[in-house]
This record gives sequence, structure tokens and C-alpha cells, in this order.
Amino acid sequence: MDNELRFAILIDADNISDRYVKIILDEAANSGVATYKRIYGDWTSSRLSSWKNVLLENSIIPMQQYSYTFGKNATDSSIIIDAMDILYSGNVDGFCLVSSDSDFTRLASRLRESGMQVIGMGEQKTPKPFISACNQFKFLDLIYSNQQKEEKEEEEPEAAETPKPKSGQQSAKPKENSSKKKSASAKEKELKQVRKTINSIIEKFSDEDGWLFSGKLGDQLSKRMPEFDVRNYGFTKFTPFIMSLGNYETDKRPASGGSKQIYFRIKGR
Repeated sequence: MDNELRFAILIDADNISDRYVKIILDEAANSGVATYKRIYGDWTSSRLSSWKNVLLENSIIPMQQYSYTFGKNATDSSIIIDAMDILYSGNVDGFCLVSSDSDFTRLASRLRESGMQVIGMGEQKTPKPFISACNQFKFLDLIYSNQQKEEKEEEEPEAAETPKPKSGQQSAKPKENSSKKKSASAKEKELKQVRKTINSIIEKFSDEDGWLFSGKLGDQLSKRMPEFDVRNYGFTKFTPFIMSLGNYETDKRPASGGSKQIYFRIKGR
């Protein structure tokens, strides 16, 4: 469509896996149309051989960048220079910066200063400054993990019931994985911050009765927390995620065309 935003997708092959290629392109397509699709790295290196297999079929242009000096990231510099050239060409409305490297923090800020929409994509290890510098940030490893889980559930039949142990045998108790325990603790901390942010948004923008339109809530939440994505928490839609938090009342109101608009209010307010 003519009103779609035009994006330049710039991928740092040095720290992004080729298994994310479809997710990268799909996420960009959700926001607009890709005018540029470029990936940067030293293509003489065998380390990037897995990327070579997916570039042609996805029409991604490889940009050769030799590492002239040990310890210096020439790829980062090349992406930054190209991004500024594309910015001044006036051919795009935004950028998808695909990297987990904090070196792109200043670039993201500079592009936003010029009125560009900046979508960052990387893994959860991405430093917070880079995440905050983007309008939105997508965690590729979380999206990938959720997709793999969904595909596995669709393909595999329901697991058979675990057989009861024979007499004299003790059922094997799986040891609690400390990394999973730590991950659950981190997730709860994230959810606490999400709730706190949602509450502040509702308090600021709600009507006299405390109700706020879900579209407004989602828009403000993404602005304040660029890394927020309901898929990070196992959901595909915004409304079910908010309802799962248990802190909010919902109200469905008639809209044009017979549709319904969802409103939220903090419980007990």
C-alpha cells in the first residue's frame, strides 16, 4: 500500500544467527515494507557460511567488510556509515537495526532525532541503552523459542501418561534447574515493572471513571518500554496478556461497524 512505512533493514552478521532471518523479515513486514535489505560481515570467513545459504532466497544483499585491524569492529562502522547515507537519501521512513551490540545506541538515537522510526532486533543479551534508544525492540531469541514451542506442540501427539513406578521403586524426581529458577525470578521482576508502567499510564490517561482504551494503553506501553512484546510472555494478543495479570477490569464498548473496543481499569480504583 502507498501509505506503508518504508524501512531499511541493516543486519550485523557478526552477532546475529541466520536462524532468525524469517523472524527479522516478518517483524519488519508487520511495520512496513523493506526498501533496503542489507547484511554486513566478512564473507570470506567460514564463520558466516550458514548465512550465505539464506541470503539469495530472501533477497538480502551481503555487504563485504574486511577486518583490517584486530580488535576493531569494522562491520559496526560500515553499518553506521551506510545508515547515514540512507538517511540523507530520503528514501525511507525508518530503520530496522538488527544486532545485540551496544555500539548502535548512538546511531539509533541519531536516526530518531531525524524523525525516523527505529526498530531494534537482537537477543536478550542486548544492552539496555541500545534497547531504550529504539522506538521498539524485538527479542529474536524469545520469539524464536516461542515459535519452536508452538510448532512442537502442533506436531507431537499428546504425551502419554508417565507410568507408575513398580513396587519397591521410587519415582525419579527431576532436579530443579537453577537456571530455570533464575529465569522465572527474572521474568517475575519484568512483569512487576510492566504492571507498574501500566498503572502509571492508566492513571495519567484514563477518563474520570478510570477507564483507558486498550489501543492507547498499548501505544504508550511500547513508547515507555521499547522491549515490551506480549510474545515474550507466551501470548499472541495484547488483551489476553493484560487480563492474565489479574490487576485490571475490562469493559467492551460498541464501536463503528458493529465491532467492540476494549477498555481497562485498575481493580479497586
